[in-house]
Amino acid sequence: MNRNYNFMALRRPALSLSAVLVLASLAFLFTRGLNLGIDFTGGNVIQLEFDNLPEVAEVRKVVSGVVAQEAMIQKFGEKGVIIRTNEDTEESREQVISVLQKAFPDMKVSGYEKVGPVVGGELRRQAVIGVSIALVAILIYITVRFRFRFAVVSVVPLVHDVLIALGFFSLTQMEVSSSFIAAILTIVGYSLNNTIIILDRIRENWRDLGRDGIEKLVNDSVNQTLARTINTTLTTLFPVIALCVWGGPVLQAFSYAMLVGIIAGTYSSMLVATGALIEWYKARPESR
Repeated sequence: MNRNYNFMALRRPALSLSAVLVLASLAFLFTRGLNLGIDFTGGNVIQLEFDNLPEVAEVRKVVSGVVAQEAMIQKFGEKGVIIRTNEDTEESREQVISVLQKAFPDMKVSGYEKVGPVVGGELRRQAVIGVSIALVAILIYITVRFRFRFAVVSVVPLVHDVLIALGFFSLTQMEVSSSFIAAILTIVGYSLNNTIIILDRIRENWRDLGRDGIEKLVNDSVNQTLARTINTTLTTLFPVIALCVWGGPVLQAFSYAMLVGIIAGTYSSMLVATGALIEWYKARPESR
């Protein structure tokens, strides 16, 4: 027997909660900003060699005592380690080398250099332009394929989910690396896919609008796609949780952004997009 849950009874509390979360995220972004990693700021790259290669965790523990932000540490070859730090001064580099030589007497410095940001201002500008163009293309496509109001409410969860992910990173001050951009783009795709599935079911049920009313129609559509939404969420959430637990610092930005994005995306597609559609229809039932 299929159960029918009254999700739409929660739409106004959900919309209110979303408004608070989005405003809080904007406040954090303006007051605290993001903790940008070396990919965005540049810094020092130090290449080391060891007679007996230590674990990366041991090297990170030693380096963390002298750098303000967490360094990126990777194994290189059989006996090498590469360290990337956000601090680009010679003094900072010498401090890192000094503490490592004390902890690992067999260590040799095979090279170092000062590097610029991988993700520069021009690339960030192009990324913003690219995402903006994509959003406009989404609006046009969904307007043609569905209707204009569906297009608008499909974009609302995208902005909602991205801002909440940014707000989370601003609040926690986790380091933002280039993988964070990949996570944000993945969140946009995931959220849009979830929302389109529900909106497509609403479109199929639209012929019953006169009989059922907008709230029942939307609620039935959400229930009809509920199993698919839960299955999709769980099958993506479990691997991401595994990355959060065992992925280590290198994957931290990607995995935690994905975790927040999946949770926010599932919630926003079921309650925020649908709630906005109902409120819009009630305000202007004659508009398309």
